[in-house]
Amino acid sequence: MFYGLCNLPWWGYPLVLLALTHVTILGVTIYLHRHQAHRALDMHPILSHFFRFWLWMTTGMVTKEWAAIHRKHHAKCETVDDPHSPQVMGLPLVMWRGAELYRKEARNQETLERYGQGTPDDWIEGFYQRNTKKGIYAMLIIDMVLFGVPGLAIWALQMAWIPFWAAGIVNGVGHYWGYRNFECPDEARNLTPWGILIGGEELHNNHHTYPTSAKFSIKWWEIDLAWLYLRIFETAGLVKIKRVAPSPHSEPGKAQIDMETLKALILNRFQVMARYSKDVIVPVFQQEKQKAENAQVSFLTRAKKLLVRESSLLDENAKQRLEQFLANHQAVQVVYQFKERLQNLWSQTTLKEKELVEALQKWCQEAEATGVSALREFSAYLRSLTLKTV
Repeated sequence: MFYGLCNLPWWGYPLVLLALTHVTILGVTIYLHRHQAHRALDMHPILSHFFRFWLWMTTGMVTKEWAAIHRKHHAKCETVDDPHSPQVMGLPLVMWRGAELYRKEARNQETLERYGQGTPDDWIEGFYQRNTKKGIYAMLIIDMVLFGVPGLAIWALQMAWIPFWAAGIVNGVGHYWGYRNFECPDEARNLTPWGILIGGEELHNNHHTYPTSAKFSIKWWEIDLAWLYLRIFETAGLVKIKRVAPSPHSEPGKAQIDMETLKALILNRFQVMARYSKDVIVPVFQQEKQKAENAQVSFLTRAKKLLVRESSLLDENAKQRLEQFLANHQAVQVVYQFKERLQNLWSQTTLKEKELVEALQKWCQEAEATGVSALREFSAYLRSLTLKTV
């Protein structure tokens, strides 16, 4: 009985651990995150109850608590009210004590009432809430019976899996290190382009840019493993996808800026601005860099990051360095000012739709009049935007 009822070869126990923790990861990213917190999909009761039961045994987490804390994280991201921001609290605290931060916020009734609306409130959830430790103890017994003494190690790692990967790595490192496809107004970053180990949660910048999307991958070379499962579940009739991230569409030859152009721009604004940085700011910057003397190259390289950065994330020192750079490089200053003007279009909440269309028309006309080829080409791209798939 030392090895339990299964009596596996030595390599079987690591495989069992990976399989069990993989199901837990899917429960967190599909059920808690995409379904409950963001309502990106509808889920069949059979699948929903399975994940609720599994998470009760492997994490002891309560649906309302998890969803409420995560929603508050999005609403208050990178502020003192964020339950787990490494930018505010420091990376070591969030990474190594993320589970403690979660438990602390779970005791905040104001958070639960304000952000926990719409989560399960049936007798099953009530049972799970009253008996959070019993599920974890049940998992321990099952692991010991099936796998014997090695089952104790499997259980211990199961219990540490989510606190480390979700509370520590995603909430901590995911707001500190990595690459950014989009300049969303917080520090969220993609840890890797291959969202496999933690089911797509690695693509954190994509998620914070489009939080209600059921699919976390955006670029063709990114992998969201949970999305593969969702498509399988969808085929089986177990889920219904409600939303995914928009994708810009262009109509060749379209030159008229109309209401559809404006709506397509606002809907796809993050992707449009990412393209602006790539197709306008970077080429003009490179031209300026080629003219610079060797002593200026290091300064220019640092300035490049500031040019494409979300302006609200720049501190005063960074803003001063950016202003200094723009004052000495007129060509870059021009395209940067056009970037800011374009971004201001969707923040003009007091303007009517007709006025916004006119403002976009004026932007394109003035961009084309600068004589900067990159601006002229980007203006043509804006004019071609449409809501239709062509």
